[in-house]
Amino acid sequence: MKLLLIRFSSVGDVVLTTPLVRALRDALPDAVIHFATRPPYAPLLESNPWIDRVLTLPGSDAAALRDFAATLRRERYDRILDLHGTLRARALRLLVPTPRWSRYPKATLRRWAMVRLRHRPDPARVVPVAERYFGAARDLGVRPDGRPPEVFPTPRAVEQAHDALRAAGFADGETFVAFAPGARHATKCWPEDRWIDLGRALARDGIRSVLLGGPEDAPLAHRIAAEVPGAASLAGALDLLASAAVLARADRLVSGDTGVMHLATAVGTPVVALFGPTVRGFGFFPYADNATILERDLPCRPCSTHGGAACPLGHHDCLRGIRTEEVLHAIGTRRPVG
Repeated sequence: MKLLLIRFSSVGDVVLTTPLVRALRDALPDAVIHFATRPPYAPLLESNPWIDRVLTLPGSDAAALRDFAATLRRERYDRILDLHGTLRARALRLLVPTPRWSRYPKATLRRWAMVRLRHRPDPARVVPVAERYFGAARDLGVRPDGRPPEVFPTPRAVEQAHDALRAAGFADGETFVAFAPGARHATKCWPEDRWIDLGRALARDGIRSVLLGGPEDAPLAHRIAAEVPGAASLAGALDLLASAAVLARADRLVSGDTGVMHLATAVGTPVVALFGPTVRGFGFFPYADNATILERDLPCRPCSTHGGAACPLGHHDCLRGIRTEEVLHAIGTRRPVG
């Protein structure tokens, strides 16, 4: 059997597909498994031993989509699993006839109801997105094994991480806590002064911090690192796999609801996740047993499905209400702040 999985973006969403990839390989050891994504996210999959080939959609215009469809037709897949459900993926369904396409339940209407009607599902009945993806393969005999996602840093990525940490003055085996203070949407960010308080409190316990993120997060990360003794910012300096290799060496990660959070779970690092405008009920929470979610039970949550540029009510209490002491407690230290 020849399978194609499609998930074009983003970091966390792609990482959360890997439990399904692993299950498919376990259930169908002789199958050929390909994965289609966008070029920025291909490194998350190219070193995955359960995937035979990663294909990338190089552009977003109609011509690029037609060329990509031609490539897929030549592959003659027996089955295509759409794990994205976007208009682009649906267009490919028309352009690439196969014996069968299947999709996963996106629960878009449920998320809409949670935002618009403040519907609060029973936490025990929330199905993680990583498990919802299995709905696209419901007839292939695969079941979630309960293990977290997987990302496999290459030897080159491990070396880059080692060199970056050494250049920042970190000794081999030194304990540190990773921070991911940035996010694509401003309302997902814990206030900058709280990150500084957290870093200073850890520093008083002799624990240094390393800040991670993409180029867009670098200014914020550099400002925080400049105010925290012994901290180092590697935001914008490392690619995805090298960042994953840094996370693999971290004692734990403190992060908002971002892709870095999922990257940490995929290398086995414990996570303290700070949720604000989004909620656990969406299903995009850390898919790992060694994760702690801190959030506030406010009547205005959730206010959006992905976050936004500013708090609709102007107070941002969902994240401002999470105190530094709570995060320290979740990390494992109760040292007072200040």
